[in-house]
Amino acid sequence: MKRIPFTLWAGAALSAVFALAALLSFVWTPYPVEGMTIASRLQPPSTAHWFGTDHFGRDILSMIMVGARTSIAVAVIAVGMGMALGVPLGLLAAANRGGLIDEIIMRGNDLIFAFPALVIAILITAVFGPSAVNAIIAIGIFNTPVFARVTRGGALSLWTLDYIRAAEVAGKRKVRISIEHILPNIANLLIVQGTIQFSLGILAEAALSYVGLGAQPPIPSWGRMLAEAQTMISFAPHMAIIPGLAIVLTVLGLNLMGDGLRDVLDPRLRRAR
Repeated sequence: MKRIPFTLWAGAALSAVFALAALLSFVWTPYPVEGMTIASRLQPPSTAHWFGTDHFGRDILSMIMVGARTSIAVAVIAVGMGMALGVPLGLLAAANRGGLIDEIIMRGNDLIFAFPALVIAILITAVFGPSAVNAIIAIGIFNTPVFARVTRGGALSLWTLDYIRAAEVAGKRKVRISIEHILPNIANLLIVQGTIQFSLGILAEAALSYVGLGAQPPIPSWGRMLAEAQTMISFAPHMAIIPGLAIVLTVLGLNLMGDGLRDVLDPRLRRAR
């Protein structure tokens, strides 16, 4: 029986906590996230408000729960978008390795890599305005060449194998070979990369919200909570510490889970053990 690494258990547990908090926020939060109680503003953590309140008297625990929903939704959709675009491009490039199509796809990837997600978001929001949708588009565009490169790299090592050559000799077209033989054998690489990109998506969403390019008020966002806390950190440090810890623990959990999945799914690592 295959032993499940501790990193996978720990990462899955941390990720599950925030996923459950996000799901729970759809039906219940300790306080309404739009509720402002000026008399209760800037309260430290207590039995009434476990994580304290912010400068508007809003409950920080409630905002963390709804903010988890926002961050996870943006990251999932953006990574899904990047995978949906990048994987077919990577398969196409590998099937036409060394040819004009391969060169066009890879140089296009290099062009996108030259612009970080934040710069892409600035370009998009300059035209369409800041919003969570535009943040998703920016992060998704940046993820596309990542998945294209991973897919192409994994596929290239398979196109030289005998059973792939046999499929070509049997008359199978490259598209069919890519779908039936290549894609299933690089699925482990894509799963691990997807987990890593998911954690980076959480960070990217927080960064975009921090500079005002992500989810807009009144939708809670961890990045905007940090931005609002920076002028009050000297007398209300919990306003910055709590959302900062939420981001750190979520990203840590996803990275640990990615490392654990790599250990389980990568046959070379299994042989090394």
